Amino acid sequence: MIFLEINKGDFVTRKSYNNDTVFKVINIEDGVYYLKGVEVRLYADSSLGDLVKCDKPREDEFAESFKNESRQSKNIDKDDYFYLPGKILHIDGDSEYLDKCLKFYKYSGVFAIGKKIKEEDMYEQVGLLLKEYKPDILIITGHDAYFKKKGDMASNDNYKNTKNFIKAVKAARNYEKSHEKLVIIAGACQSNYEELIKAGANYASSPKRVNIHALDPAIIAVTIALTERNKEIDIKSTLEKTKYGKDGMGGIMGNGLMYVGYPR
Repeated sequence: MIFLEINKGDFVTRKSYNNDTVFKVINIEDGVYYLKGVEVRLYADSSLGDLVKCDKPREDEFAESFKNESRQSKNIDKDDYFYLPGKILHIDGDSEYLDKCLKFYKYSGVFAIGKKIKEEDMYEQVGLLLKEYKPDILIITGHDAYFKKKGDMASNDNYKNTKNFIKAVKAARNYEKSHEKLVIIAGACQSNYEELIKAGANYASSPKRVNIHALDPAIIAVTIALTERNKEIDIKSTLEKTKYGKDGMGGIMGNGLMYVGYPR
C-alpha cells in the first residue's frame, strides 16, 4: 500500500475518527505523527496510515458566525451612555490558541491581557498576575485529556492537566474568594468539570468530557464582559454560543461585569 507523503506542518484528518477534526502535524518521531487541533484544544498522535492530508482550513464557520453576532451588536445605537466592559486576564498553555483568543477579544472591543504559561506552572504565577492586573474575569486553559483506559472519570489522576487547572483555580480563589468579584473560567478538552467547579471556577469544561473549541472560554468571557452588572447572565443561551453547548462547557449563574455611565 502506498501512502501520500505527510510532513511536519501539513494539515491532516484521521480516518478512524471519520475525518471530523483538522490537525496540524507538529512533530514526526519513530513513525509516530504528533498532531495538534487547529480549532479544538486537542493533542493526538497517529500512524501515517490513518491520516488524510487536507488543505489549510479557512477561518472556521463557528468563529465567523460569532464574529457576525459581535459585529451586529456593535451597530446598536447606545445613545448618550458610555460603557466599560469587564477586563480579562487570559492564561493559556498554548501560544497559538492564546493568539487566536486575543484577536477575538480585540475584535469584540474587550480589553484583555494574555499570558502563555505551562499548565504545571500556572498555580505559581496566577496570584502575582491577579495582583498586577486586577482583572474582572480570569481564564485558565490550555490542553487537557481524559484517559479512558485509566478508568474512573471522577479521578483527577486520569486526566492530562485537570490537576494543574484545579491548583491554579484554588490559587486564584486564595487571592479573591468572591465568585462575583472575580469570574473564573477554567479547563480545556475533556477536563473534569465537576472538580473544577468545586475548586472555585464559575464556568468550566467539560460536562460530557468532549473536546472544546479554542474560542469557547473566550466566548463566555466576552459575553460576561459585555453584559451590564445589574443584569443576570442567561446561562443557557450563553452556553449555546459555544461550539458544543452544555456538553462542552457549564457553570453557575451570575451577573455581567460591564459598567454603564452617563453622559458619554
